[in-house]
Amino acid sequence: MDHILEVSQLTKTYNSGARALTVLSDINFSIKAGDKFSIVGSSGSGKTTLLGLCAGLDRASSGNVLLNGVSLSKLNEDERAAVRNQHVGFVFQNFQLLPTLTALENVMVPMELRGEKGIQKYAMELLDRVGLAKRHDHYPTQLSGGEQQRISIARAFSNRPKILFADEPTGNLDEETSQKIEDLIFQLNKEEGTTLVMVTHDMELAAKTDRIVRLKGGVILDDSLTNSPATE
Repeated sequence: MDHILEVSQLTKTYNSGARALTVLSDINFSIKAGDKFSIVGSSGSGKTTLLGLCAGLDRASSGNVLLNGVSLSKLNEDERAAVRNQHVGFVFQNFQLLPTLTALENVMVPMELRGEKGIQKYAMELLDRVGLAKRHDHYPTQLSGGEQQRISIARAFSNRPKILFADEPTGNLDEETSQKIEDLIFQLNKEEGTTLVMVTHDMELAAKTDRIVRLKGGVILDDSLTNSPATE
């Protein structure tokens, strides 16, 4: 399949009392499998809303998202969840680890949901790849922010996703830790051949992807290729 994500005439409107608030209006773009893609814009530009619609976390008011050939607009919430579990990985700004589970157990969750067998060995391999195999029995509260994000990256890749959605993946981290997390995401993404769609306010990070879409006021202001050496 040439395009893994196709967004057509996507609009999202929220009704607040008698007033309608349109946060995204007539968004159109497509992404080829294996590409690295950034969505940038100021706070309130609609970038996180757009990411959520592309990933099937929410449903558009109109328009359509085609994710790995599946039309999300025609699916109910449970069906969208099944598509996410089959094709999608997530990395969030606030990690979203389950506090009552160890690092290893957090990584195993998506595989358990898919009913896979023999998952502990693969989960340990992923922890080793993110440099945390020795901390597999630690709980999130026993880990630093950078370590928690490493765990969430291992979890994101545990279902071998075709596409990884990252929402401000370094937003809660210091500069040195952010650099390590960026390198890790790009490294795993390349090794696994995964498509990357990332929301970020960091233009230096965005410049490391193949292409940048700039949002302003819920519309696309600019859609351009970068000259990043990371694309080679």
